[in-house]
Amino acid sequence: MTATLLRTAADLHARARTGRRAVVMTMGALHEGHATLIRAARKIAGPEGEVVVTVFVNPLQFGAGEDLDRYPRTLDADVDLAGKSGADAVFAPSVDEVYPGGEPQVRISAGPMGERLEGTSRPGHFDGMLTVVAKLLHLTRPDVALYGQKDAQQLALIRRMVRDLNFGVEIVGVPTVREEDGLALSSRNRYLSPAERRTALALSQALFAGRDRHAAQEALRARAHEVPASRARAEALSAIGESRAAADAHAVATTAGGPAAIRAAARLVLDEAARLDPPLRLDYLALVDPSDFTEIGDGFTGEAVLAVAARVGATRLIDNIPLTFGTFGDAP
Repeated sequence: MTATLLRTAADLHARARTGRRAVVMTMGALHEGHATLIRAARKIAGPEGEVVVTVFVNPLQFGAGEDLDRYPRTLDADVDLAGKSGADAVFAPSVDEVYPGGEPQVRISAGPMGERLEGTSRPGHFDGMLTVVAKLLHLTRPDVALYGQKDAQQLALIRRMVRDLNFGVEIVGVPTVREEDGLALSSRNRYLSPAERRTALALSQALFAGRDRHAAQEALRARAHEVPASRARAEALSAIGESRAAADAHAVATTAGGPAAIRAAARLVLDEAARLDPPLRLDYLALVDPSDFTEIGDGFTGEAVLAVAARVGATRLIDNIPLTFGTFGDAP
């Protein structure tokens, strides 16, 4: 399949529309993670619909000293990959097309949620991101827009903007795509030297360590629920010969672990990576509620996100995994 390259909104609007239009927004330098988004968009749009991929390196979301000038620009390869992945068109506007007359005076504010984590590290980043997403949603006029879950805070803010400001578009998150060794796919991975890439693996390894700790805690919690906490419980445990195992499970599930243990398991991996050559320089590690990106505490139930950001050499990388708390309810 060959994708049509479009440079102006007028050209995009002139296309005949049948069925649903699904849009995948990118800054170019497409890789398999983007291809996965495009294939998911193709499935949603169906054979009668249309998939549009946007390629635009947005200057508003790059701060002073960030990598705007060196951000990879590979449009010909992007159009080829987009078409092979199922896109009908690639919309690659110029800065003047998106921001006629210069930088916009009116912008979208990300609010308090945009000041946490990535917002603390990159002031103004999310205001610029939401502003361009709002503009591209208006320019492309999709029925559905797809974004990767690797940028979890970005996805959460886009969903919040669409809901709070009544955008008439469905937002779909697509799971993170990883290399075989666990490294999350990113256009910035190409900046890494072989040694830096080995150090960068600590991001995903830390998340997996936290995930494993969480899984163990949930398993212990389930184990503790097998028999009620009472005299009858002790008698029942004794009768089946599992008093020590079940009692240990109950003790761990009720008195140890929790979010702090998950953070500690992940932090241990990151601390070890800080001693590598080259070292990993941690920006943040957080276990947050995706509805507002505040840290969760003991007793939290529902969906959460374990997120990390760090620098290796001159390259800043982010990653995250989703976790679910309270699958088995509170321990007795």
